[in-house]
Amino acid sequence: MTTEREVVRRPPGRGAQILAVASGQFHRRGYHQISMAEVAAEVGITAPALYRHYRSKPELLLRAVESDLSALRAAVRAGHRDLGGLCAALAAVAVQHRALGTLWQRDARLLPAAQRAELWGRLREDVGRMAGVVSAARPELPPQDAEFLCWSMLSAYGSLSYHSFAPPRRRFERLLQEIGGAVLAVTPDGRPDGRPARPVDAPAESARTESRREELLTAAVRLFHERGFDNVSTDQLGAAVGISGPSVYKHFDTKADLLAATLVRSRERLWHEVEGAIAAGGAPGEALAAGLCAYVDFALRHRHYLGVMLSETERLAEPDRRAAVDFRRNFLRTWVGLLRQVRPGFESAEARIRVHAMFALVNDGVRNRAGGARPDLAGVLVESGRAVLGLAESRP
Repeated sequence: MTTEREVVRRPPGRGAQILAVASGQFHRRGYHQISMAEVAAEVGITAPALYRHYRSKPELLLRAVESDLSALRAAVRAGHRDLGGLCAALAAVAVQHRALGTLWQRDARLLPAAQRAELWGRLREDVGRMAGVVSAARPELPPQDAEFLCWSMLSAYGSLSYHSFAPPRRRFERLLQEIGGAVLAVTPDGRPDGRPARPVDAPAESARTESRREELLTAAVRLFHERGFDNVSTDQLGAAVGISGPSVYKHFDTKADLLAATLVRSRERLWHEVEGAIAAGGAPGEALAAGLCAYVDFALRHRHYLGVMLSETERLAEPDRRAAVDFRRNFLRTWVGLLRQVRPGFESAEARIRVHAMFALVNDGVRNRAGGARPDLAGVLVESGRAVLGLAESRP
């Protein structure tokens, strides 16, 4: 007979502790790189004990994403009174739940379609509530513009997932509030900017004279971005260009080699276009403005490349991953250096946080939202990027 003293009780909040650990591990290494045993070990329990809380790793991923989205929803409700309160509440959540950006952008794609649709519905509801706060403060804005600015602010805050810079917490939150407020103060002008309404990564069918290898690179970057590297088979890759799955290996030794080649191609194009614009820009202010316009233009035409760079780098072999990370650091260093020349009052951490936020705002703006159909998308992304960088009142 079991006595009261012998009863094994679960520590309070064990489920929440597991979710926090899983969220952090998925964020740092990617869903497919993490086992349930590793999550259990970090929590300090056995794998069977973990399964008493969560039946499978897919369920654990779903609950981790839901947990972070619930924190976001609570912040939206807490900040419903005015723009300052909204920015403050969301800034606090962004700092506390830094994994949400990568969980949402990268790992949530691996969930079943019905679960993804439900999560999207919840997020859209919250953005609608945010847009209501913006519309109340700025009644001159059309509803679609208020909603677009809210998505942009969430993107800027979600950029915390992609770096580890962390000033003291109060100062960090104040900086994020300033960035969020600057984004919500942007006024889209609605004027067509002359670019395609939807970004296009591949050339028109009539103009395609590329080799089979080039066709595979184009198809792979789209499929890896839309579905995730691990969810794309060689049969799907082959079918996308009209060959059999095994024929893919005539051009690339492994699927990982194909991924590496797509990322090398994207880095070459990005460096050529954006760094070229910066180099030709002249003084720091002009160079920064030219680089921002070039980056937005690149993003509009190569959204799949940017998506794969952000979401699939961890799936590369170690030498290729190091090369990708080194490129990002060097690219970031160029922007941070320019920004600090234009805004010498910015400390290094602040400049880095702002540059990351700008990149996230642009990347999400061309990839994930209804705003991609806006005829003025390039212009509003440039203006929003300037606001995030702290340049709204400093035109070259």
